[in-house]
Amino acid sequence: MQDRGLAAYIAELVGTLFLVFFITTVGVLFISVGESASFGSDFAVIGLVYGFILFVLIIGIGIASGGHFNPAITFGAALMKKIAPVDAVIYILAQLSGGVLGALLTKAILEDEGRASNYGAATISPLLGGAAQGFLVEGLGAFLLVLTVLAVALGIRAKKEWAPLAIGLTFAAIGMVFGPLTGASVNPARWFGPALVSGEFGDAWVYVLAPLVGAALAFAFYKFVIEKSMTEVEPTSVAPGTQS
Repeated sequence: MQDRGLAAYIAELVGTLFLVFFITTVGVLFISVGESASFGSDFAVIGLVYGFILFVLIIGIGIASGGHFNPAITFGAALMKKIAPVDAVIYILAQLSGGVLGALLTKAILEDEGRASNYGAATISPLLGGAAQGFLVEGLGAFLLVLTVLAVALGIRAKKEWAPLAIGLTFAAIGMVFGPLTGASVNPARWFGPALVSGEFGDAWVYVLAPLVGAALAFAFYKFVIEKSMTEVEPTSVAPGTQS
């Protein structure tokens, strides 16, 4: 279990600040508001920004902290026993603080432009039937994101050199597909910052609980499916007449 310290906590705060700032800013600039909002928005651009900024932050700032920037990922890492519970709590507090600061920065730069979209606050689209479907979408997104982190960054056969790219691409795909449905938050800190700044707390339980449930399911899937398949040793067959 890696030791954490003040540098890691600051890195999580600053990384989450930039993550939320870029996500909410691109939302204000590229998400349309009104009756045809979901069809008039460029979610390809939005998803790519999601992926690019997370990739850059993991490579740069993540060196100091592991590059979580998301309470769901910290929760998954805690379940994997890669971070101590006390450090996990401090990480989450730093991430929530960073989320608020990132949303405040967006508001400071785009106050008038962002008012109509609540400064990038995540909301459930009318395309879905309601909060239950939103919970499913957010849970699926968090499951995919956390599972990718566990597999390529924290697992027993992690390919850490590929982790920033794999995680960034996963987040980009989530942004493109789930963005029109729930805002593709999959991150309680990303939801909390703009929600607090704008006062838009609708369906809070979806955006807080769904990522944590998705993270727990990702951990279970990794432990009982992926890790188990990696650790099982199949008997080696020996051809007749080859034994010495």
